[in-house]
Amino acid sequence: MPYRKFFRSALLPGILGILAILVLACSGGTGPSSNTSTTPAPDSKQIFRYPIGPSDFGSLDPALTVQNTDISAIQMMFTGLVALSSDGKVTDQLASNHTISSDGLTYTFTLRPNLTFSDGTPLTANDVAYSINRALLPSTKSPAASFLSPIKDFTKIISGQLPTLIDDSLIVKDDHTISIILAQPTAYFLQSLAALPTAYTVNKKVVEKYGAKWTEHLGEGGGAGPFKASSYSHNKGLTLIPNTNYYGPKPRLQRVELQQSGSTDTTYKSYQAGQLDYATIPLADLANARKRPDYKHTPTLGLNYVLMNYLAKPFNNIKIRQAFALAINKDILAQNVMYGSVLPTNHLIPQGVPGYNQALAGPAGVTSTKGDLQKAKQLFQEGLQEENYQNAAALPPITLSYLAGSNDTKNLVTVLAQQWQTAFGVNMQVSSMEASALIQAQLGTTGKSGPLQIWTISYGNYADPQAWLSTWFAKGAPFNNANYGQNTSSNATQQQAIQSELAQADVNQNQQERLQQYSSAEQHLVDDVAAIPLYQVEAHVLINPKLQNYSLNPLVTIAPNDWGNIYMSL
Repeated sequence: MPYRKFFRSALLPGILGILAILVLACSGGTGPSSNTSTTPAPDSKQIFRYPIGPSDFGSLDPALTVQNTDISAIQMMFTGLVALSSDGKVTDQLASNHTISSDGLTYTFTLRPNLTFSDGTPLTANDVAYSINRALLPSTKSPAASFLSPIKDFTKIISGQLPTLIDDSLIVKDDHTISIILAQPTAYFLQSLAALPTAYTVNKKVVEKYGAKWTEHLGEGGGAGPFKASSYSHNKGLTLIPNTNYYGPKPRLQRVELQQSGSTDTTYKSYQAGQLDYATIPLADLANARKRPDYKHTPTLGLNYVLMNYLAKPFNNIKIRQAFALAINKDILAQNVMYGSVLPTNHLIPQGVPGYNQALAGPAGVTSTKGDLQKAKQLFQEGLQEENYQNAAALPPITLSYLAGSNDTKNLVTVLAQQWQTAFGVNMQVSSMEASALIQAQLGTTGKSGPLQIWTISYGNYADPQAWLSTWFAKGAPFNNANYGQNTSSNATQQQAIQSELAQADVNQNQQERLQQYSSAEQHLVDDVAAIPLYQVEAHVLINPKLQNYSLNPLVTIAPNDWGNIYMSL
């Protein structure tokens, strides 16, 4: 359960978003013994204790979540038509198979036989259609609805012009067959459908019985995943037990405790005390952690970057944006602040994703990840003049927001602020926010000058350039909260041209051309400082050696059926 999606702490899969920074390290201590056998422990010992960080889940409704920890828990209790395997491939899940029409517009899914929700009630194609349609209704207010935007008449339903997509672009042919019709061929549709829980199937009976409070009653059959809720405390966490009606391999773990665990430091101490089976590591002790038998590491498809709101002064000016980007010495951040745990980068598409451009340059043609302080100062002064500021002191107050809960994150933003203050003489303030508050603030910044001005995020997603570019920077994209393209800056028209290039790439069926389009768009986005990529994330975690077959992979994903192989040994 390590990281992914939006904000995340460290669990299973996830894919979208603003993740908590995956900063990890360890401070010695004995920890679990490596002298473990592979003999399964008795059922009474099949308990996995996993930390979810300092706060409660933001939402356990698949249609509403973008927070990483939420997504991890949801992916244990719910499933969709398709899922991502640990190697990033799309696999059929509720569906036994699927077909795509020759024109690329109609995806037809045949469901597995005898599907049920966790309470034993039948799950049919009507439930799948209800769940997808529900996620797109304006009344649901799904922050991730745009991930389903390829579906025909998406704009009409999301805007309230059309009351339902059922019998329109969601065609239920019988209890076991559903077709989804797209507006135009979309190469990434299956990956998008698999990546985020937005389209996961929920139990209409439970949703309509309890309304907005339905996730308080998940034990009554809310989902069809490998686990179901046993108990849920907003102050302690969520306990899961196996779903005996699960259609796939039954989980061998008899209980998964998703515990509120405090900060990274507190969580790590709890792990050392034998109270948890998984932990991220305070970075200052990463060198010691690497020597431990319970240390695990993998590169991930995850980036950490800074976003600047195009509608918030002074970040409406392209030269000031470029100056802020080039004033950062990413090598110092990676080596001195992050203790060599990450890879500094100028890229918006991480290594490991098709279309990764080795020759990509940073803003103003600067190729080094050390930045260019002289060029940064020059651009900053030019930007001040263009915006009629006499000096840095005349700028409006600048507040850098970041995710609370980790001293390592705090250290990172402190050094960032210091680099900018030293370079330009600006007065930078930093402000920590809890995950749910930061998510809501980010979503609420779309089309506005606030509440966020400049902020840091971590993000992980599937291995397609669309997930890294269009998702964040296309017109109307779910996470274009920094307002790229839709602003009043001097180069907004050029930005909109790049958005058009992204839109063309999204539907291009020629893979080579498509990747070239994304590569071109990425260079322009970097030049425009649509975001400031800082580093590519690498996962460094501690896992109880008794936990067998728990896969730590670049997607940091546990596929639903994989829980059938994960168990505690003696």
